[in-house]
Amino acid sequence: MKESAILVFKLAHTAYISVGSNIGNKLENCKKGVDALIRSDPVTLKAQSPFYKTDPVDYHNQDWFINYVIKIETSLDPFELLNRLKSIQRNAGRINDIVRFGPRILDLDIILFDDALINSEYLTIPHPRMHKRRFVLKPICDIDPEIIHPVFKKNMKYLLDNIDAEEQGIAEYKCDY
Repeated sequence: MKESAILVFKLAHTAYISVGSNIGNKLENCKKGVDALIRSDPVTLKAQSPFYKTDPVDYHNQDWFINYVIKIETSLDPFELLNRLKSIQRNAGRINDIVRFGPRILDLDIILFDDALINSEYLTIPHPRMHKRRFVLKPICDIDPEIIHPVFKKNMKYLLDNIDAEEQGIAEYKCDY
């Protein structure tokens, strides 16, 4: 009897997206970006961290940010999701960044996508600096501190507790949302 291989394609992927803004109405920019993402098929919002007011990292000559993380479920592949996020950023008014790590009206980054490891010219997953960013790790820990980083094999709580960056100020941002 001839054996046959069965390929199983995952219909739903879990992704964590970091959301941020430090231009204009920061909170509104973030909310509108996430609303645009979850209004589009096939994306479902599964969880959201609190909002945080955070100090800029790497390029300090700019205003503070609003940051948070969302957990979504999607049937998009990582590159399709990246294209969707870039489109939402453009529609929000983000043009090519003049200063790396500089001011932005909306920043949507794929932090994790299932347990995928991707290193391409256009996309790196897990996000290559997430383990150094309190503004990413704290909100992810609010959703699920036990998520394992697919490269370091450590959970998010461990990474947050061992971050080496005391200048990264972060405080919960109280709002009516």
